[in-house]
Amino acid sequence: MPLSAPAAREKQHTRSIEIGGYRRDDGLYDIEARLTDVKTFGQTNYDRGFIPAGEPIHDLSLRLTIDDTMAIVASEASSDLTPYRMCPTAAPNFSRLVGMKIKAGFLRDANHAVGGPVGCTHLRELLQQMATTAFQTITPARVRKEMRAEGKDPKPGSDVVDARITEKMGGPPKILNTCVAYSEAGPLVKRRWPHLYSGADTEAAAAD
Repeated sequence: MPLSAPAAREKQHTRSIEIGGYRRDDGLYDIEARLTDVKTFGQTNYDRGFIPAGEPIHDLSLRLTIDDTMAIVASEASSDLTPYRMCPTAAPNFSRLVGMKIKAGFLRDANHAVGGPVGCTHLRELLQQMATTAFQTITPARVRKEMRAEGKDPKPGSDVVDARITEKMGGPPKILNTCVAYSEAGPLVKRRWPHLYSGADTEAAAAD
């Protein structure tokens, strides 16, 4: 269901974020993000003179190259348009992410490395969504590769691929009750992990 009709309004600002996950020919993965901020009106700026309507205030990019263990092997940032002349000096510091793993605690460690006066708030904001994109890129790719090697070709309506992806992400201990889909009282858990299902037995209730 779409959102309800809004009140009368005038658009002021658009933030656009696009993140892509790529499997490279060398077996590594690139997670690449671009963020732009655009106003609907022109504004004066000390360093840029004047920023016309529609020209990005921010145009920032970040690429993390990751292996299949979720370790960052390369990190490159670019600040092509910024409101202040000194902003692009933060981009090279994002190479400090190399050697980190995308796992529990990654954002905390990244904030220590590229937070505060050595970093860029907006590039750093991309990291949470890039981490999610990394999981959504790498884990399914590994599962598909395994299933091709096993000669398995899941038919439409089967959730065998999704189930294996979930198990690689840690299974029930990691995912149970993290969202409405994985509620322990929901139909997905009842089907996939019936021993963990805590909802009402609707068939028994209907019989009663």
